[in-house]
Amino acid sequence: MMTEPTASAPRIQAPKDPSPHAGLSATGDNEFVMTRADFELVRRLIHRHAGIHLADGKQAMVYGRLARRLRETGHGAFCDYLQHLERLIAAGGAAAESEMQQFVNCLTTNLTSFFREEHHFPALAEDLRARCAYAAEGLRVWCSAASTGEEPYSIAMTAIEALGASARVEILASDIDTQVLATAERGVYPADSRGLSEQRLRAHFQRGTGTNSGRIRVRPEVARLIRFATFNLVHGDWARLGQAFDVIFCRNVMIYFDAPTQRRVLQHMHGVLKPGGLLYVGHSENFSDARELFRLRGKTVYERV
Repeated sequence: MMTEPTASAPRIQAPKDPSPHAGLSATGDNEFVMTRADFELVRRLIHRHAGIHLADGKQAMVYGRLARRLRETGHGAFCDYLQHLERLIAAGGAAAESEMQQFVNCLTTNLTSFFREEHHFPALAEDLRARCAYAAEGLRVWCSAASTGEEPYSIAMTAIEALGASARVEILASDIDTQVLATAERGVYPADSRGLSEQRLRAHFQRGTGTNSGRIRVRPEVARLIRFATFNLVHGDWARLGQAFDVIFCRNVMIYFDAPTQRRVLQHMHGVLKPGGLLYVGHSENFSDARELFRLRGKTVYERV
């Protein structure tokens, strides 16, 4: 589900006043006032809407990411913006949904690259070949935190390399962040993107020329395997995901959820995976306490029980 800021966040001095309203004042490098109470409200809102647990030490990160939204909306302080957001939420409707989406887009983290955690992809190729041998219909894969698209396109390239250009694989690529999904759907990246070999660049991408020099675009035969959609892992309608999946990629997402939220998401994923289906997770994620749902199959790969 989740872009680290490319520039460092503004330098913020810790408040000396321990009260809930001790502020990060608009002095020095700080453009806006953000109080401790403002930060706590941000934490509650992002947890309620997206299940993300913001650690206590993330105040500077929140300032850096939400400050641009304050500029865009013309608010002079965090309390003003947050009151505006709460009024919209109370009123409901399209305006509330739109602004909450912008709020979530600011605070979600999208750190990704092509073939990230590379050991997963040979394992995926082997599993796709095995499943294709007895699958009466095509295979379904869900990339549940697609970010800017590098992960679902890596899955699609792996499927083509394992099963051929006519591979009957459907990949659902979802994310809670609408902005990164728009980038993913375009399928255009810098030519020096990390994780791509020269062989894969030639096989799966078109090189830009003229004003597009230095850029690459995913070939149509790769893009055809993927369908992009917005999905909220905490509040989404899991029934609309359709037929059960053979494979789910949910890597480096659960680390942003607290334990009860992790448990609910795992239960939902168990419900939309076929028996024996595989769940690929991030290198720092461990679900050994959910043995009745998933058993460890390989390095950060779990099998549905």
